[in-house]
Amino acid sequence: MIKSNKIILRKNLIFSLLFSFIGGFVFGQAHEASNAPEQHDVEHPAGEGEGHHEFDPAATAFHHISDQNIYSIGPFNIPLPCFLYTKDKGWDVFSSSRFGFDGFGHGDGHKAYNQFVLHEGQVMRVQDPSFPSGEVELTGFTHKDELNEKGKKIDIYFANHQGHEYRLDKKSTADGGLFGGGVTSFYDFSLGKNAISMLLVCLLLGWMFIRIANAYKNNPGRAPKGIQNFIEPVILFLRDEVAKPFIGAKWEKFFPFLLAQFFFILGLNLFGQVPFFGGSNVTGNLSVTMVLALIAFILTTINGNKNYWQHILWMPGVPAWVKTILTPVEILGIFIKPLTLMLRLFANITAGHMTLVVFVSLIFIFGKSGQNVGGSLGASIGSGLLSVFMMAIELLVAFIQAYVFTLLTASYLGAATEEHHHAEEKH
Repeated sequence: MIKSNKIILRKNLIFSLLFSFIGGFVFGQAHEASNAPEQHDVEHPAGEGEGHHEFDPAATAFHHISDQNIYSIGPFNIPLPCFLYTKDKGWDVFSSSRFGFDGFGHGDGHKAYNQFVLHEGQVMRVQDPSFPSGEVELTGFTHKDELNEKGKKIDIYFANHQGHEYRLDKKSTADGGLFGGGVTSFYDFSLGKNAISMLLVCLLLGWMFIRIANAYKNNPGRAPKGIQNFIEPVILFLRDEVAKPFIGAKWEKFFPFLLAQFFFILGLNLFGQVPFFGGSNVTGNLSVTMVLALIAFILTTINGNKNYWQHILWMPGVPAWVKTILTPVEILGIFIKPLTLMLRLFANITAGHMTLVVFVSLIFIFGKSGQNVGGSLGASIGSGLLSVFMMAIELLVAFIQAYVFTLLTASYLGAATEEHHHAEEKH
């Protein structure tokens, strides 16, 4: 009877935590969605979250997954350090609290500081050099559509001060305009939401593995317990099903890297799914996945043996005229492999985050941003069920993407270090 009661108590606790988790997610996303700014030709007071706006689910989704200069946990915003550089004035180092946001809303500051402003959680700079320095009160922000030189419609942002609109610059990006960025009047080297999330995950993983290592050291020969029961099978699986089969005899050399890569990606994926941790989208950021893929590319390239490069540059046993076709393809493949690693992880994680936000946005679409209470209540049921289903899928995707990234990296390392035999080719 006592054992039965304990089982029932555990089940109740699990379900309570589950529904608390779901409720926290829906509340956080709903509050953020309800405060989403109107995107076209509309002026709204900085940081104000009241009133009815024309709800834009796409803008809300992109705002949710973006890297920001504040750390949002549900409806609350925590200031982060800003490291900003301009060619004309040099460095500006300060806290984003200088922008005077009140902790609620979608990250608009009430103040400008040294010609910088905080809009939708991101630092922007006033283009007009006559705009006053120091702390300046703002009356709001304005968004307008404009056609660029290529005829593409782009969003232009303005800060409002004393009845005047001052055009804003976004931070410079290194994509050369490929993703809508480019070089502007300033560079942002701040510790943003993604960087803080990575530091937190690294600290958490470091604490966990040091604790596990000490447990093995202090209790040699004993069966694992606690978190060891979860981690040990994962490590053994990666060793026996990934490292050894795909890399071969040199698997021990690369196994620490594969473990670090797997748990780093998995930790970030899981961390981003917990709404009361801020819902970060670190592995859904191209810069992060690019660096992870670049590390795998460099490691594969520098460890490639003679046979590896021979099979890429001038394949043995293949007619010369065929080699002139295959060699460019193989060389191109060297760069396509890390590109696919980068895009696969980015696309899967980003799509999951955006889908969840869109599901929650249904509440405000059917409820007409609070004007139709019945529509909101009806949509909240369907939105909640869809969100629960999507969160379950996302949990599975978090493990699958970490595993696939590690598996493909191991296969590339195995191909680069494998000793080939050409006995049959010579015959």
